Amino acid sequence: MIELITHNTLYSALIALGGLAAVFGAVLGFAAIKFKVEGDPLVDQIDELLPQTQCGQCGYPGCRPYAQAIVDGDAINKCPPGGQTTINSLANLLDVDAPSLDEEHGEESEVKKVAYIREDECIGCTKCIQACPVDAILGAAKQMHTVIASECTGCDLCVEPCPVDCIDMLPLAQEIKDWSWELPQSLPLIATDRTHAADDAEEENAA
Repeated sequence: MIELITHNTLYSALIALGGLAAVFGAVLGFAAIKFKVEGDPLVDQIDELLPQTQCGQCGYPGCRPYAQAIVDGDAINKCPPGGQTTINSLANLLDVDAPSLDEEHGEESEVKKVAYIREDECIGCTKCIQACPVDAILGAAKQMHTVIASECTGCDLCVEPCPVDCIDMLPLAQEIKDWSWELPQSLPLIATDRTHAADDAEEENAA
C-alpha cells in the first residue's frame, strides 16, 4: 500500500491535501472556540428597542452601532424615527430619567412616511439605491427605479442624493392591520345601574 502511494503522485497529492485540510480545520475550530467573542446582552436589548431604520440620523451608521454607543455612555435621545416612545423604553430599560428628543438630530414624525419615486422623472442614476440603507429601492443604471413600500423605513436618506428631485416622502397609507376600533365608553351592564348612573350625571350637571 505504501509503495503504491509513493509510486503514484496523484494519490500522494490527495493524501497530502487531505492531511493539510484536517490540520487547518482543527486549528480553525480551536481558534473559533478559544477566541470566541460573546455579545453584550444589553446591546442586544437596546438594539431591539430601536426602530431599525438604519437612517444614521443619530450620528451612527445604523441602529446596532448606536446601541453599542448607548452602552458606552452616549445619550439615548438621538433617534427621531423612534421618537419619545423609544426614548421612554430605553430609559426604562436603563433605569434612567427619560429626556426629550434632541432636535439637532431631527424631529419626530407623527405619521409614518415612505419614499415614492416619480418614475416618469427618474433618470436611473442609482444614487438613491446607493443611499438606501435597507435595499428598499429596485432599479438599474439608466432604468426606472421604484420603492418597495413594505421595506422602506422612511429614513429619507434617498431624497437628498437625487439629482432631479423626483423622490417624495408620502404618508404611509393605513391598512386594515394598522386600523383599530375606537373603544366605546364603558357602561354598567345592569339596567338599574344604568339608571343610577344617569341620575348621578343629571345631578352633576345641575350642580
